[in-house]
Amino acid sequence: MTSSTLPAPHGAWPSPISAATVAAGATPLSQLALGGADGRDIFWLAGRASEAGRNTLLRRHGARVDELTPLPLNVRSRVHEYGGGAYAVDGDTVYFSHFADNRLYRKTGQDAAQPFTAPGSQRFADFVSDRARGRLIAVRELHDADPASHAEPANTLCAVGLDGTETVLAAGADFYAAPRLSPDGRSLAWISWNHPRMPWQGSELWLADFLADGTLAAPRRIAGGLEESICQPEWSPDGKLYFVSDRSGWWNLYRFSAERIEGVCPMQAEFAGPHWVFGVSMYGFRSAGEIICTYIEQGVSRLARLLLNSGKLEAIANPYQEIRELRVGPGFVVLLGGSPTIPAEVACIDFTSEEVEVLARSIDTLPDAGYLSVPRNLSYPSANGRSSYAFFYPPRNRDVQAPPGSKPPVIVISHGGPTGMAANTLKLATQFWTSRGFGVLDVNYGGSTGFGRAYRDALKGQWGIVDVEDCIAGARYLVERGLADGERLIIRGGSAGGLTTLCALTFHDVFKLGASYYGVSDLKGLDQDSHKFESHYNEYLIAPKAEADAVYAQRSPSHHTARLARPMIFFQGLDDKVVPPQQSVAMVEALQQRGVPVAYVPLEGEGHGFRKAENIIRTLEAELYFYQRMFGLHDAAAPAPLHIDNLPQ
Repeated sequence: MTSSTLPAPHGAWPSPISAATVAAGATPLSQLALGGADGRDIFWLAGRASEAGRNTLLRRHGARVDELTPLPLNVRSRVHEYGGGAYAVDGDTVYFSHFADNRLYRKTGQDAAQPFTAPGSQRFADFVSDRARGRLIAVRELHDADPASHAEPANTLCAVGLDGTETVLAAGADFYAAPRLSPDGRSLAWISWNHPRMPWQGSELWLADFLADGTLAAPRRIAGGLEESICQPEWSPDGKLYFVSDRSGWWNLYRFSAERIEGVCPMQAEFAGPHWVFGVSMYGFRSAGEIICTYIEQGVSRLARLLLNSGKLEAIANPYQEIRELRVGPGFVVLLGGSPTIPAEVACIDFTSEEVEVLARSIDTLPDAGYLSVPRNLSYPSANGRSSYAFFYPPRNRDVQAPPGSKPPVIVISHGGPTGMAANTLKLATQFWTSRGFGVLDVNYGGSTGFGRAYRDALKGQWGIVDVEDCIAGARYLVERGLADGERLIIRGGSAGGLTTLCALTFHDVFKLGASYYGVSDLKGLDQDSHKFESHYNEYLIAPKAEADAVYAQRSPSHHTARLARPMIFFQGLDDKVVPPQQSVAMVEALQQRGVPVAYVPLEGEGHGFRKAENIIRTLEAELYFYQRMFGLHDAAAPAPLHIDNLPQ
């Protein structure tokens, strides 16, 4: 200990990174696009936590950044409930979906945005402008006007005229995505898939020519199938159709030309991610002979140029280790990236100078580096000979020194999806914990993206088992190396990660506390209440329907509450359509009745994920208090931010 540091136990360090700092500094950035007269205008969405979590559209034109969608506009789609692909740009015109009414709006130049589709129960996403025919082509999801009917919505590819007329172009599949118009406007490519598969299990690439009346003639399947996942079809400037397929076991790039499919850069890396949201782009064309792409190796992103004649991949220097998406413009690439020392940001890299210009940051002002933990990339042994992966953030605070020989409590994070991927981009929500003396282990358990299809398929029929084993193995790995206090291990997770959290606490005794954010507790109930997109997902993750009930009962924490004896806190959006509130309420009530310490934080006006600044603050402060109260670290004189049932006297 130095004279400039204060003694304090792990988990109770004073920190300048408050919950309000996290909420104010967290500006979600997403969905890049290019437009303008010369294709040099750069567009992106920014989340506004201070404005009820709405998404607004920004444009960089020259040296100026303008907001195109002021209050009350909210650029967001609800197709598949997860949305994405909520706007498109054509020259100086922007088309977008407004979340409040699901209508499509058009904005040209300085004119105010105007709706051009009628009110109704239809939703749109993943637009492409068909300028020659005066329309958009989009994915349409048509819901029954009577919610009580519980009928599945109908998904189609639809042409939407600028007068609001809607013409179905392709129907019959359960799901559609990625309509892409050829450069000459004569052909359309798209992706479709059917129940019970999710798009990362099996999907198909289709191609059709337009007839004179703007409809499609004789669609034909180009690639894909029941066990092959297709992502991001794109047309090259010379009219060749490219796409990403995992037919090799990795999401790699392929080309369809002269009725042949050929790989353009085979390697053990991922050039795409799972289709949870629409409109994500991980490659684009600089010319007919050169692709600019990002790909993932061992959970870390790379940026490169791919020379198509030789298949040679050349690295492009950049400071990022996570690149979520990119777009290629004349002489530059714009990307959304981050690293262990860089929060998510929109950046432009000039191809000639290779200079990086930052256009927008998710966090405007960073705390001093002395309060920021830089993660270690871990690979460690797990059950049945598997290896698992994680990022470990050790506690860090320049002002504090823990007692000699003490070990920190560690929070193990089980991400959602469960085909998601933990990335190492700097997040204040993580630093909130590490600056207070907690370690954080962010786990890429079996099933995660970024490590190939075999790793992703490790979760097939094993949800609630493999993910839990990998989280437990990671926690034990830290304890064995003296990096964690084995008596103060915490697990937290959201959505699918909530099931991992609940299973770990119900069926194992490694973790002492847990936090569930809108987590799954009853697998059968999830099937009954789930939205269309995920309504058959459990057939892959758990078991086919014929044998599902027995496995559901065996694996659902809600069926085994007598075995759950660890204190827990639950957070739940009351408008959640993905994991309904009853999933959390049932567990809270069971713990209340059994005398186990439990807290419940329901949030009005929040869905699957929390967007409002006041709720981000509320949940972080409540979670911190819960942990500190359970471990005897709280300040007894400070006001309690929430009620905890069954506290020991």
